[in-house]
Parts: sequence; structure tokens; C-alpha cells
Amino acid sequence: MLRYGLSLLTLDMMDSIPAHLLAPRHWLTWLGLGLLRLVERLPFAMILRTGRALGRAVYRLPLRYRRIARTNIALCLPELSAVEQEKYIKAHFENLGISLFESAITWWSSDARINGLSEIVGIEHLQTALAKGRGVILLTAHFTTLSIGARILNNRIPIDPLYRPLKNPLLAFISGSSFRRNAKLAIKHDDIRGMIAALRRNEIVWYATDQSYRKKGAEMVPFFGVPCATNVFTPRLSAMTGATVLYYSTERLPGTRGWRGVIEAAFPDWPSADPIADTQQYHARVEAQVRAMPDQYWWIHRRFKGLSPTDPDYYRAS
Repeated sequence: MLRYGLSLLTLDMMDSIPAHLLAPRHWLTWLGLGLLRLVERLPFAMILRTGRALGRAVYRLPLRYRRIARTNIALCLPELSAVEQEKYIKAHFENLGISLFESAITWWSSDARINGLSEIVGIEHLQTALAKGRGVILLTAHFTTLSIGARILNNRIPIDPLYRPLKNPLLAFISGSSFRRNAKLAIKHDDIRGMIAALRRNEIVWYATDQSYRKKGAEMVPFFGVPCATNVFTPRLSAMTGATVLYYSTERLPGTRGWRGVIEAAFPDWPSADPIADTQQYHARVEAQVRAMPDQYWWIHRRFKGLSPTDPDYYRAS
């Protein structure tokens, strides 16, 4: 019975499950994965309703994430009234609930199901860039559609997604198995040589750089006019390889219409001699997408961290 239940979760990965992941300390995670697998098999409309209900329940909990979301949206969209900002925060938590079950769809649903619920606009920009033979850096951003957006695109054109291994070893195994099964090549987030090699093979390297970054090479770059610690490596990577840089966004459509992916035209005059100015071009694309769908951005991340003790601490608890 246990073997049958695990086979429902992992499909053809059954024989490759490491023995230590079957230990009792992982049983609670297995239970959660089993529930996700059951929800994934429901009709899409029911998955959406279940996700929204879960998000509304989490919104009511006294969690610090709600305070972080309020801080972020107030910094980015100060023109909205407090009532309007709170409306988007509530809707954001609903989208977070949906994104949890979209992860299950990403891991286990068939290509036919995902293709039937999605479309991609602007794929000609990707084809034009690949025709140059220098590879493509496909930048995206941390919206609640991040994982499903990668799967939607990969179903049409195989990509090399960057990934950061999850701390939970069982979730890392399930997520990594999905990447290896569905992507052309999964590259660890800090594997610079792997990125360069993939681009030199004229492949598509997909990743997002819109979260706080305070390691070597970080710069303070405005996002919605607020300076924050940012990774500015992408212009250097483009200069080293000659890769074309494009922006890819994914929108969760109203009702049960699924998702729309949009690939925009190449960044103009990229890279320049100023990596901060180049990164601001990327931020401008993300900002436009946030304004178009403010409830779908990942507001619960502490994006506006600084690089020095004198930078403002927007997230200090009152």
C-alpha cells in the first residue's frame, strides 16, 4: 500500500527514491505531498477554489508575512489608498494558495493538460534570438506563477532553468526530479560555469533576479524608486557570452482560462557599460508587470534590504 501511494506521488521516479527519504521524520511531508497529489487530480476550477480558500485562511493568521506584504506594497504602490492596498494583499494571499497547488500541477500534470490551459505570446522573439547562435538569457520575476510559468514555456521550447535546492530534502527531491524530467538541463543557481556552458551551446537559461541579494557584487538599484540590494551579474554574463536578454512574464488569467506567458522583445542596447542602468531596464519590465497584476507579485519577500547599516530598515517590527 505504501509503495502504491508513493507511486501516485512520484510516477516513474519510484525506483529512484533514496531510502533515507522514507524515514519516519519525513512522513508528515509525505502526507502533505499526498494531499497535494490528490488536489492536483481535481478539475481545474476546483483547484482554484481550494487554493483561494487556503489563501484566505492563511491571511487571517497572525503571521509576519502579512506585515511584510503591507510594507512592500506601500513602498511600491503608494498612490493606492490603504483600503486598495489591503484589497490587493488579500487577493495576493489567495494567489499564494493557488500557487501551492500550481506547484503540484507543475510536478505531476501531463503536458496535454498544461498546454490546454496555457498560451504563449511572443515566442518569435525567442526564436529570433536563438537564430543568432549565442544563447538566450530569459529573465523572469518572482510572481506567484513562477513555477508553472517555467513548465508552460518548457513544454514549447526546452529551457535550462536555474534552481535553488529546497531546505527540506524530500521536497528538494520531488522538485529536482520534476526539473530533471521536464527541463532540458536544470542548473544550480550558483553554477556560473554551467550557465556559461549552456549559453555557448545556444540554449535558453531561465532565471529571476528580482529578490534581495547582498553577496559580493551586489549594488543598490532602485525598484519602484526605492534603492535595494540587487544582483547586477546578468549584464556581465551577457557581455561574456554574447547572449541575447529577453523578459518573460506569466499571468494567471481570470476564471478557469489558465495562464498566459509573454516573451517580450530583446532589451535595447544591452549590455551597456553601466550594469546598474542595465538592471534598471529589467526592473522597469518587472514594475510594469506588477502594475498590471499587483495581486500576483510575490509581496511576502523582504525585497527592500540595504547593503550597509545606514540603509533604511523597512521591516523592523514596531
